[in-house]
Amino acid sequence: MKEVPFYKILVLPALLLSLLTSCKKEFSGENYVAYFGGEVSNPTSPFVLFCKNNVVLDSIPLNKDNTFFIKFDSLTPGLYTFKNEPEYQYVYFDKNDSIKVHIDSKDFDESINFCGRGDQKNNYLMEMYLRNEKDKNNMFEVFDFGIDKFNNYINKTNKENEKFYASKKEEIKWSEEFDIYAKGIVNFPFYTKKEIYPIIHKMRTGEDVTCKLPKNYYSFRKDINFSNESLVEFSPFVMYLDHMLNNVGAVNYHNHFTDVDLALKININKLNIADTLIKNKRVRNIVINNIALKYLLEDQNMVNNQEFLKTYYKYSTDTSKKNEILKIGNAIQLLTKGKKLPDVQLVTPDGKSISSNALITKNTVLFFWTEKLTSHLLAAHKKVLDFKTKYPNYNFIGINLDDDSNKWKSALKKYNFGTITELHCANFEDIKTKWAITKVHRTLIINADKTIKNGFTNMFDLHFEEDLK
Repeated sequence: MKEVPFYKILVLPALLLSLLTSCKKEFSGENYVAYFGGEVSNPTSPFVLFCKNNVVLDSIPLNKDNTFFIKFDSLTPGLYTFKNEPEYQYVYFDKNDSIKVHIDSKDFDESINFCGRGDQKNNYLMEMYLRNEKDKNNMFEVFDFGIDKFNNYINKTNKENEKFYASKKEEIKWSEEFDIYAKGIVNFPFYTKKEIYPIIHKMRTGEDVTCKLPKNYYSFRKDINFSNESLVEFSPFVMYLDHMLNNVGAVNYHNHFTDVDLALKININKLNIADTLIKNKRVRNIVINNIALKYLLEDQNMVNNQEFLKTYYKYSTDTSKKNEILKIGNAIQLLTKGKKLPDVQLVTPDGKSISSNALITKNTVLFFWTEKLTSHLLAAHKKVLDFKTKYPNYNFIGINLDDDSNKWKSALKKYNFGTITELHCANFEDIKTKWAITKVHRTLIINADKTIKNGFTNMFDLHFEEDLK
């Protein structure tokens, strides 16, 4: 990880520095005052978002010199995230920590460096994150190895990481609460490699090594506390859990089933396993909700969806999410090929309301974007401009999903998307309910008669253009 030049630290305002360095005077007894500040070079957003469990706790504006600062009168110790969208990273606060961070959005993860009270444990997390990313990039050919060679390779890397973890734990003497993440960022990437090896090895080499795996190959699973609420938003754990459920939920003799029936059986298996494995109600609900959302938005077989939802409703005790998933399930049924696209209200750049039905007078592609995801909005519009030339019989309509229409209008002026029709989503809940829009990458292809040609595609998919011909 790159060191931050000393002059970079000096650019913080004097007030911010004095507060961060003198805040120990305010710490006493049950006082949970904490500070967070820093600098963002080349910012992609005028705010730093401070979040917990995917909920924005504070939106911290950047100053003219791209510095930011916030004092928390009471901050519960734990793991948080900070974002200069679309990028994010973790920051862990113990009681009364006073943390500064330097970020360069052009090289987000590599540039991050923490200083101040609480910096050492956060720099450890970043160092381990970068180690894992480097290791991930080196794994391409490793999954081709036979089982013994593969095990030797990943065990060697893991021992190095464990040694690094042990030395930092001894040096920093962090809390048991932090140790959950400090150890997890070592263990879960290692466990993930073990889970995905048989699957990727078979995909790449054609060899099924399942029967050749040592009897203790998955023994690490018994040491994992799958009900630990502290891990439910921690991405190394979430990624591991997803791969583990895919692995354990896999169906033997899969050649006996069609692709859609196989997907149904695997995902029902995953629900069954999650219900048995995870005893904590909140964690279990989050996991089965994620399984449901992912399945429903990837498989649009109506009969199978209903079968899947029966099992989901049996296990879920999260009333609000059950209602949301019910709405998505209903929306998906309305978005099958050949059905009329449900009508939603949209807004033109001059503020006029217009129905989606009135817009569609020829073959149409509807795509979505947000000014928060700059790389996606630029890539999507560039691709659409190419498509407009290749497919003049289609109308391409960009729909902005931001809450603030002024930010949408500013983005239109800033980027000048030319002849692409641009509209703003007047009511996100309406478009989410009727079109099952939960992520910005969805694309809808609509026939001239307003019937759906493909309601679940992505313009970046390799086969996207096949639906335009």
